[in-house]
Amino acid sequence: MNVTDDWGSRVVAYLEYRRSFGFELAIDGKQLESFARFADQRGARHLTPSLAADWARDSTRASQIGWVRRIETLRGFARFHMRTDPDTVIPPRNLLGRGHRRLVPHIFTELEIRLLLSEAKLLGPAGGLRAPTCCVLFGLLATTGLRISEALHLTDADVDLQAGVLDIRDSKFHQRRYVAMHATVSRQLLEYIDLRDQIISSRRSDRFFLRDDGQRVTQRQALYALRAICERRLGWKPRGDYRHHRLHDLRHTFIVHSALRFYREEADIERCLSALSIYVGHAKVVDTYWYFTGIPELMAIAADRFERYAEGVPA
Repeated sequence: MNVTDDWGSRVVAYLEYRRSFGFELAIDGKQLESFARFADQRGARHLTPSLAADWARDSTRASQIGWVRRIETLRGFARFHMRTDPDTVIPPRNLLGRGHRRLVPHIFTELEIRLLLSEAKLLGPAGGLRAPTCCVLFGLLATTGLRISEALHLTDADVDLQAGVLDIRDSKFHQRRYVAMHATVSRQLLEYIDLRDQIISSRRSDRFFLRDDGQRVTQRQALYALRAICERRLGWKPRGDYRHHRLHDLRHTFIVHSALRFYREEADIERCLSALSIYVGHAKVVDTYWYFTGIPELMAIAADRFERYAEGVPA
């Protein structure tokens, strides 16, 4: 490869290289293909910060965070491309500002979760599968902290109700893990299976969560149901920085509530958080820390501990 190659072939070479190590790069790939078209139209010979900034701002979604994340995607490609084009300049990480601002999620209270599941049972149409599917799905997310993609990719073979374990076969970064469930959760899944198989006359998918027509439930359908319940039926407004409730908020909620339980029980926090990190499928425990949100109950415990520390009271 040389600098006379079109940008499309350079991007293809980079993606092939990265994917050979198991990275999917689905979103990054589309963004880099967009950059290649932009650079070819410009007749650019070398990757420079000005070219990178112009492409980032050319995004149809005029958001500074979106621009910055485009730059971050381009930096990996620039490092790779530098091997064949020494005139390449890697765009500075903060060329267009900061890209990693943690938005505060909505942390459901225990009462809100109960109300959410109660309302999910009332979803129409009457006698259909939508209500039990949403109720069990939301309950599973709240009690196990699964990613929504993990829950929706479950098949019947992945759900071992006798052992009370879920087999998460293709998680983030292609990891596999086993997720233990409380006995009450297993019972709810068993009841769902019995009802599902009575309602569906012909299965058209091997997924665990299904619609009335036997097809799999999509993330978009689950999100629509969640927002219909939270915002239209219950009239809730999300706490935090997001405009709408998200399915991912249930994963945040599980992790925060788990941490709260550890502190209330005055357990070995370091050991418990390490176990929690493994349970939810994080590669590093610091990834779990990212999910922590300062809800009033946690902050009260922190204040009490600091007061004891300031007064010299042994922990």
